[in-house]
Amino acid sequence: MVWPALTDAFARALEAAGLGGAERLARLELAVPREPAHGDWTTNLALLLAREARRPPRALAETLAAGLPDLPELFERPEVAGPGFINLRYSRAFLAALPGRIAAAGEAFGAHDHARGLSVLVEYVSANPTGPLNVVSARAAAVGAALVRLLRATGHRAEGEFYVNDAGHQVDLLGASLAARFAERAGVPRAMPEDGYQGGYLRDVAAALDADAARAALAREDAAWFRDQALERMLDLQRRDLAEYGAEFSRWFRESTLHPEGVAATLADLRAHDAVYERDGATWLASARHGDSEDRVVVKSDGRPTYLLPDIAYHRDKRARGHRHAINLWGPDHHGYIARLKAALVMLGIEPDFLEVLIVQQVNLLAGGQPVKMSKRAGEFVSLRDLMEEVGADCAKFFFLMRSTSAHLDFDLDLAKRQNDENPAFYVQYAHARIASLLRYAAERGQRPDPGAGAGPEAAEEVALLRQLAAFPEVVRGAAMAREPHRVPAYLMETAAAFHRFYHACRVVSEDAARSAWRLAVCDAARVVLANGLALLGVSAPERMERAAEAAT
Repeated sequence: MVWPALTDAFARALEAAGLGGAERLARLELAVPREPAHGDWTTNLALLLAREARRPPRALAETLAAGLPDLPELFERPEVAGPGFINLRYSRAFLAALPGRIAAAGEAFGAHDHARGLSVLVEYVSANPTGPLNVVSARAAAVGAALVRLLRATGHRAEGEFYVNDAGHQVDLLGASLAARFAERAGVPRAMPEDGYQGGYLRDVAAALDADAARAALAREDAAWFRDQALERMLDLQRRDLAEYGAEFSRWFRESTLHPEGVAATLADLRAHDAVYERDGATWLASARHGDSEDRVVVKSDGRPTYLLPDIAYHRDKRARGHRHAINLWGPDHHGYIARLKAALVMLGIEPDFLEVLIVQQVNLLAGGQPVKMSKRAGEFVSLRDLMEEVGADCAKFFFLMRSTSAHLDFDLDLAKRQNDENPAFYVQYAHARIASLLRYAAERGQRPDPGAGAGPEAAEEVALLRQLAAFPEVVRGAAMAREPHRVPAYLMETAAAFHRFYHACRVVSEDAARSAWRLAVCDAARVVLANGLALLGVSAPERMERAAEAAT
């Protein structure tokens, strides 16, 4: 709503200053300051262009500020501050009209067609199908699903995808582990394979097998039967848990579909682009030419492909499907893998900016202030299902999204279970429920929101809340473009705090019908913004909630 208008205004100011052109406009950085004293929007454009313009930064800032067109429906006249910052403040007319604009936009408030349909594929979770999803996958699922929603809200044609690693040794090992668990149940001697999966979940899978079919498979040493049973049942479990968690995927892409044709075609394409060579009986990717620390083997001397070749084939397939950008969410153990994959794609002629990898750092679960140990093979881990049952899907997602994906996360289970304002997820949801309760209370007394009533904002807390609501579209845009979903929960906590300050300072329902109608409109605007922000996180916006202390009375 504001960002496009500001961009256009600065384009005109640059033209007026003799500095027009798309290249200079592209350097415009608009930000919402944290300090109210610095206005509602600020830019350092004059500082960035001063050397090129051969003018002192502050003098250039004054020239640009003077060249900005009047926008009384949005801003007061700009201010120049410090060495050359240009600060802008919302006009009273803008703030007075804001509740009506938010009400009119409803669920669409905050969204804007910035990307104009640019196709982006977000691959996330992609955990080995060897057991229930753990809390690290739960974090990746929360981040990936939120990122898809943010991209869609900013005009991208975004899809989520789960890459199923169903062609490797780990799935074979899972099948062998399931065969051992069924043999144990059937009283047939059979050793668990070395490094097999020990988790109790395999006993549950073994108990659900068709006993006659499983016995027959044991008798004929049919490893493939147990492998397929284990794979499909684990995938069904992962799909079910992720769907309940709110992470939906447009496609579950199986690695096995790349073998052998897709992998062979990719190798041929690499050869055609002079991207591989033979040495010591193996085929090597010349990835050091494009930023990798060394060349990598893609086909071993025995003719089998390494993990890298099907990964190249998979990403080649992503681009062939028409996606302009691919965003992958990977764990920290994959950090060194990025350069070799990017190098391969560039050598295949794919755009250098096609692949973007976000590293999702580890999660440390804390209970009673102590770490909860996790090991999938030993069967000692907290699954996504366990976490949802323990703290709820909403709270889990909110907690996972509060920190940057690049930062380690300590997940405090005790805090997540608290039903009071100490719990950030509860705090934001409660603000939404409180507004809904207030609107019901007013309606029972015949009062309803009317953004056209009253004289507009009066109290400082009222103005502060409106300024906070106005920032929401930029928070959405910034979070999507920077791939930083954690900006949204941070904003929502600030918005909830701004609402509570407003609520305690300003009487909403009173004998003054016009003022009540206006302030109810402000409350309803806050409700819409909180609901829209929570929806981007995949978190519900309850209409009714109780604090723990209230529930006990």
